[in-house]
Amino acid sequence: MLQEALPKSILDAEILIIGVTSPLRVGVYVDKKLVDLYEKEEKTSRALPAVLSDIRQRYHLKALYYAKGPGSFMAIKVTYVMAKTLSIACDIPLYATDAFAFNGHQPIKAVGKSCFVKRGEEIVIEQGCQAYSNNFVLPEKLDDTLFDEASEPLYILPAV
Repeated sequence: MLQEALPKSILDAEILIIGVTSPLRVGVYVDKKLVDLYEKEEKTSRALPAVLSDIRQRYHLKALYYAKGPGSFMAIKVTYVMAKTLSIACDIPLYATDAFAFNGHQPIKAVGKSCFVKRGEEIVIEQGCQAYSNNFVLPEKLDDTLFDEASEPLYILPAV
């Protein structure tokens, strides 16, 4: 596959992509510890290809993890398509979890004054939200038990 041509001195790593809102955050993990961090304010469609290219030059990817939503519909879609493409092209497993794992399980901004809220295992949209958190944090230690192979994006759209 594509990764076989890499020099042996490159470290094995896993990456976590949080692309549900701006800024885009990508963490590189070696032995489950955060060793490199990318944070980009530009659009995910512009920033993520450059970040992934840089990471692939510096690390041998063993697994991809990402926040599958909820959040910005387009940012989630772009993140998923790029992660899934890399997963298939390089034969790297792709895992996902919801974005609440990275913002302390706080409400996440949706459209207008609405927000996404997680109650147990269910994610719903609430109207008239006064407070929400778009402050997503890459963990210092990657806990792969939070993720599963159900990597399809979590698109939750308000009723029209």
